[in-house]
Amino acid sequence: MRAVVQRVKRTTLSVNGELISEIPFGLTVFLGVTTGDTQKEAAYLAKKIANLRIFEDENGKMNLSVKDVGGEVLLVSQFTLYGDASHGNRPSFTLAARPEIAEPLYEYVIDEVKTYGITVKKGVFGADMQIVQHNDGPVTILLEA
Repeated sequence: MRAVVQRVKRTTLSVNGELISEIPFGLTVFLGVTTGDTQKEAAYLAKKIANLRIFEDENGKMNLSVKDVGGEVLLVSQFTLYGDASHGNRPSFTLAARPEIAEPLYEYVIDEVKTYGITVKKGVFGADMQIVQHNDGPVTILLEA
């Protein structure tokens, strides 16, 4: 399981021109699920997302989590995180988990992050989403389980 975590000032997510989700500030997280992933990996990443200290404290040090600063999380399913372009120019997605495996694990991560007292918004699994975000920093962290 992979997560690309980006600190943001604002993010909106739309499908077919309709606003689906929006966060004022916090983390936009793109989550990829691979074959063999289980709730164990999902719980690990949820804990990391909730506790990742990438917001600045009063001394300008990255010492605070999204919960500490009152931010929200927008969690987006992103199977293309498992795109393999090592052979040719067209990526293969054979490492990405099938939707019937990936979607329940995606939902599990959302539910787990919520247990830390964090507001979580989400995308639409499998949809063609348009995402507009204002990165903060920019700060981007890659997590793997």
